[in-house]
Amino acid sequence: MIRFSSSLKPSLSRRRYLSKPLTLSFALKESDSPQPVETSSKSLLQQLSKCFELPSDYFQQLPNDLRLDLNDAAFDLSNGPIIDECGQELGETLLNLSRAWEQADTATSRSLVKKLPELDSSLTGGNKSALGRRLISAGRRFKGMGQYGQGELQKIAKAMITTGEVLSASASPASISNESKSETRMLKFGNLQVAVSPEKAYAGAAIAFVFGILSWQVSQGIQSTPESSLQYANDNALLLGKSLRGSLLAMFYASTVLSGFTTAGLLLLAKQLSSEKE
Repeated sequence: MIRFSSSLKPSLSRRRYLSKPLTLSFALKESDSPQPVETSSKSLLQQLSKCFELPSDYFQQLPNDLRLDLNDAAFDLSNGPIIDECGQELGETLLNLSRAWEQADTATSRSLVKKLPELDSSLTGGNKSALGRRLISAGRRFKGMGQYGQGELQKIAKAMITTGEVLSASASPASISNESKSETRMLKFGNLQVAVSPEKAYAGAAIAFVFGILSWQVSQGIQSTPESSLQYANDNALLLGKSLRGSLLAMFYASTVLSGFTTAGLLLLAKQLSSEKE
């Protein structure tokens, strides 16, 4: 039988006790390591949809100034060639969402925003980039509304801006540069959107110039017609004729002046768009 010396026993016991703290410290380091945060576009869109779970009359109850800001957010969301940039299905969804905001329809807005996560898988990099830019722009409008109620508008703003930044960053630099080159200015008149290009601006200037010439010629024809050559049945008809003549002259002179300003403005706009395009 082999016996160990007493001098070896303490060293063995110390080794056993020293091995436990090492294992414990390693476990603590593993538990303190940060967990990965889910930042996928689909999950962010789902979080955004939850922010729109509001009472059915929430947008209707907004004050008039906040309703105007909501209309501005709707314009920013749907401004530009939305179908070309975002695709048919997403573009139509955003157009319907912007109309729902303009009509302060909370229930329709909630149902339309819930569709966005379902469309995420079918979007290209360019579609996501366009959606991201629109969400950021509209989100800033919501942010500008300030605190209202329980802070629902600020939650929407934060979710839209965060989601928009992630979507914008997911696109490749090549697709972003191509979109910036093809970006056009838009004019919106109610539900009507018109893309403005240098060619359209020059064409509008030509139409305005021709309309101005016609208005000037008509005004000169009315002015050159002597009153003595006109016959009236009675004094009332005479007064009515003079009043109508003066109104027509004022209208056609005003049309001539407005046509001149419109022509000059469209020419300047066409030159500016041409320089930006180059």
